[in-house]
Amino acid sequence: MNKQPIGIFDSGVGGLTVAHAIKQILPGENIVYFGDTAHLPYGDKSEEAIRSYSKRIAEFLLEHNSKVILIACNSASASAFEYLKKEFENRAIILDVIDPVVEYLKTRKISNIGVIGTKRTISSGTYENKINKAAPSSKVVSLATPLLVPMIEEGFIFDDISNAIIRAYLSNETLAGIQALILGCTHYPIIKNQISKFFNFNVEVVDSARIVSIMVRDILDRNKLLNENGGGDDKFFISDYTPYFEKIARMFFEGEINLKKADIWC
Repeated sequence: MNKQPIGIFDSGVGGLTVAHAIKQILPGENIVYFGDTAHLPYGDKSEEAIRSYSKRIAEFLLEHNSKVILIACNSASASAFEYLKKEFENRAIILDVIDPVVEYLKTRKISNIGVIGTKRTISSGTYENKINKAAPSSKVVSLATPLLVPMIEEGFIFDDISNAIIRAYLSNETLAGIQALILGCTHYPIIKNQISKFFNFNVEVVDSARIVSIMVRDILDRNKLLNENGGGDDKFFISDYTPYFEKIARMFFEGEINLKKADIWC
């Protein structure tokens, strides 16, 4: 099983931040990535719809012999993680992107924590509930920022439009006085510098990508599933072609990538 790939999925380009971090920490591992661009964003979908999409994608990743299925999407992690564990944990290791961040913050002992994410992630209360259990002394406030994902997917980053939207959200009084801000969507690390700049770099901006990749390494090591001799045979699938996805993927993975459209909904 060591040579089997790590399966990763997201609604679009956001999970590429996690995939990139995994390749940096685990260069010997191969990945199979699925971006469900036909249904993005997941943040405004129902829990039932997200579970349905996630189940079919997990089946697709298992068809490609994935030893791990990493839900690199906060909306899907909040809505479908426990469901996928029950369905598939006897066939692969199922991981999410929320629990590793909660465990990280547990060690930091931060008093005031903010969370931004999609409507689905925020309305689920998953971050608040898990942090309150893991670190009862921490106060957690949450803010839905639904325009950020379509903004990023449409390529509006590092410009006046993105700066205006980011400023409008982060100036909300809900986030006043926070010491750390969880980027509760894997798209958001793409604009991490703009977010940090808004807070004059005085707020710790918690990016799940590296935290999650370290967790993946530790879990593979514990289960004796590390592949130290592979690398290079990565595959990227999308459910609907978008030029921006290919542009971002090439930026993260430096050059040619094996990108294919997979209509798995037929």
